[in-house]
Amino acid sequence: MAYQRVLLKLSGEALMGDLGYGIDPIIVQNIAQEVAEVVASGVQVAIVVGGGNIFRGVQASAKGMERATADYVGMIATVMNAITLQDALEQKNVPTRVQTAIAMQEVAEPYIRRRAIRHLEKGRVVIFGAGSGNPFFTTDTAAALRAAEIDAEVIFKATKVDGVYDSDPKKNPNAKRYESLTYTHVLTEDLRVMDSTAIAMCRENDIPIIVFDLSEQGNIQRVIAGEKIGTIVGGSCEVR
Repeated sequence: MAYQRVLLKLSGEALMGDLGYGIDPIIVQNIAQEVAEVVASGVQVAIVVGGGNIFRGVQASAKGMERATADYVGMIATVMNAITLQDALEQKNVPTRVQTAIAMQEVAEPYIRRRAIRHLEKGRVVIFGAGSGNPFFTTDTAAALRAAEIDAEVIFKATKVDGVYDSDPKKNPNAKRYESLTYTHVLTEDLRVMDSTAIAMCRENDIPIIVFDLSEQGNIQRVIAGEKIGTIVGGSCEVR
């Protein structure tokens, strides 16, 4: 494998597949199988999962809900996804720990950086739930923060598209897909790879981001093995 310690960012929407809401068990099982095979090869894997398949704080806030409250509800939704993914991984005999930024000791460990690193060193998958524990910050920012804290070599952002485009490929059939981008270009062109706080944090800590299509079976293994799929964002990358 090309990497030893990685952070996989899964959106909540990726877990629901075509259901429109909730969690698609088949997709969760497929993700668990791929992660299990990656872990078996010796790679240390941490995961940050979103909650958009259950609740989106920004949308709720736009409809009149107080933003901080809406974000806390969204954080709890990420824990539901984290526990679901943990169960799927453990069915594959992969030891897994869920750590949350909001204390929920009956179902998960509190987030402790040194403990998370120790779990990874012992070959356990660590799933970080409840975002960063703070409202007004996305799970993208939580992913960048946790990646920096655990010294991950790279962030893999799994999405429903096969990379980063200069416009929405669903609306523009002539949209151009980038092979590589700099952090600065992502920020100045507002390409929405991750939110600006997350991109800035990755730039400051020199953590590359690889955006790839989760829906194609085997892509998690391929991208961690170093195959050139999707779009890479980094400080030394050329825009092409």
